[in-house]
Amino acid sequence: MATSTKKTAQRQGFKTGEYIVYPAHGVGQVTAIEEQNVAGHSLELLVIVFEQDKMTLRVPVAKITSVGMRKLGDPTAVKKALETVRGRPRVKRTMWSRRAQEYEAKINSGDLNSISEVVRDLFRSESQPEQSYSERQLYEAALDRMAREIAAVNKCSETEAIKQIEQNLAKSPSRIKAAEAALAAEAGTDEDDDKEVAA
Repeated sequence: MATSTKKTAQRQGFKTGEYIVYPAHGVGQVTAIEEQNVAGHSLELLVIVFEQDKMTLRVPVAKITSVGMRKLGDPTAVKKALETVRGRPRVKRTMWSRRAQEYEAKINSGDLNSISEVVRDLFRSESQPEQSYSERQLYEAALDRMAREIAAVNKCSETEAIKQIEQNLAKSPSRIKAAEAALAAEAGTDEDDDKEVAA
């Protein structure tokens, strides 16, 4: 059993104790590699614990690739994702139901950059109009997935990761302009005063 456990870890590249990304559930930790007999067949399983969701998943080693399980991103992937949220939101002019499906597919893809695109596109600052309930739900799901991976990669708390994401969202050029415009409208001032407010 010990040798097959070692072989499995080496063959698939996943070790016990390591954090991974499972597309449908986000970041989890491999806690064990088990062997079970199912209908007379021996099956090797990775035991993955998703602490926040209080859930344990057993994934057959043979299915790891087909379910899209992957190792955590590296600091370069995190940097790229944070650059993505600083970009200009890209919202298609299609029906909300179709956009919602696309956002959900991106969230469940497990791809950090796709998830960061959802965060960028659905983020609303205080100066912007309210979000619908479903927009808010998708935004929070994407933010949660992104924060969990950044926290695991940077070895920080989820709260610190969310703060980092929100700081980058605030750096988006279009959001800075919107905030300046909102401040100017609120103050009812002319252009000279706008420059003072922006400074």
